[in-house]
Amino acid sequence: MKNVRKALILAILLFVMIPFFGATVQAADLDQIVDYEITIDVNKDGTLDMLYHIKWKVLDSTSEGPLEWVKIGIPNKKYVSMKKLTNNIKKIAYYSDGGSYARIDFDKKYKKGEVVTFEFKLVQDYTYQMNQFVDGETVYGFTPGWFNDIKIDKLVIRWNADKVKSVEPNVDKVSYNGGTYYVWTKEGLKHGEKLPVQVTYLNSAFNFDPEKTRIDGQKGSMSGTVAGVIIFVIIMGTCVFIVVSAMIYDRNARLGTTKITRTKIVYHETCPGCGEPRKDGENNCPYCGQSFIKSEEVIKEEEIPKEEKALRKIRTDGTYPYASMPHTYMHVHVTHVPPTTTSRSSSGCAHSSCACACACACACAGGGRAGCSTKDFYNTNLKLRQLEMKKRAK
Repeated sequence: MKNVRKALILAILLFVMIPFFGATVQAADLDQIVDYEITIDVNKDGTLDMLYHIKWKVLDSTSEGPLEWVKIGIPNKKYVSMKKLTNNIKKIAYYSDGGSYARIDFDKKYKKGEVVTFEFKLVQDYTYQMNQFVDGETVYGFTPGWFNDIKIDKLVIRWNADKVKSVEPNVDKVSYNGGTYYVWTKEGLKHGEKLPVQVTYLNSAFNFDPEKTRIDGQKGSMSGTVAGVIIFVIIMGTCVFIVVSAMIYDRNARLGTTKITRTKIVYHETCPGCGEPRKDGENNCPYCGQSFIKSEEVIKEEEIPKEEKALRKIRTDGTYPYASMPHTYMHVHVTHVPPTTTSRSSSGCAHSSCACACACACACAGGGRAGCSTKDFYNTNLKLRQLEMKKRAK
């Protein structure tokens, strides 16, 4: 119990002192965004063609390891398609771990001083609201990804000007790539700095669907009283969290814990590259090497459908099919965290940095970079030599 009291007192002192020394303990930046451009075209059905061009520079490959993959926040999980446009992207897939992301795995490890320039295209749905401010008008609200731990040298948003009624903030139209675009440019963005824009159309401009309203829906403002109550609840909740955390910490230090990670994997029925049908157990096409994985997301036990009773009971390593969803599997990985014997313990890959990198027209999710890859549970690292051997054998 003495350990619990000591941990509680220390946690409270640290919590109280954060505003005073938080700025001085901030570590040096691991990365730098040299160029960040998003070009957006509206399709006839109201979905958005979003072309991302990012130039990412590694400043530190020692503290957290080299740069191997990043996750870029996307508006929401209602995307239509996601496609890599540069060869340095080994794999791109939808990824969820408390939010919606495009996970970008690179073809190599990037070290200090190296710059990786990559592009991908996203077709995104559920990003507008009809009749929200004015009847007869449809509004897109868009805030490109901001990085809480990374500075951005230059941010550019291009939005096709066709049929646009108005934009905020107001900017001039510019000719670009055979079309006319509204272009917002901002340089020297600091940590966490944002550039929100708004684009308005008449409801008749495109085939907008009133059922596809924007997913987030944060509206209005809070009164002082409500805000005060919320702040009080947050403070009390923090205190309770500290007490419970201290008790759990003391228990885990003596007994150790077991962590279960569940990942939902959805496969393409046929190879997106050459059309070869996927066989059971295959993660990559044996002919062209393309990944069969359409999306993968970390899920919680309560997110497993109730009809999937068998999946809810699984507590052992393995990959198990969904009974109600074709081409869908759940990978289960069980990790034992041993009792704490020093002042710090970890399991798995600890080399990751959670820079907030969300691109959102709706509720954002944090994203960022990771220095080392988690163990290859899905056997996606097939070698080209192996693929050639398989082709010869056939």
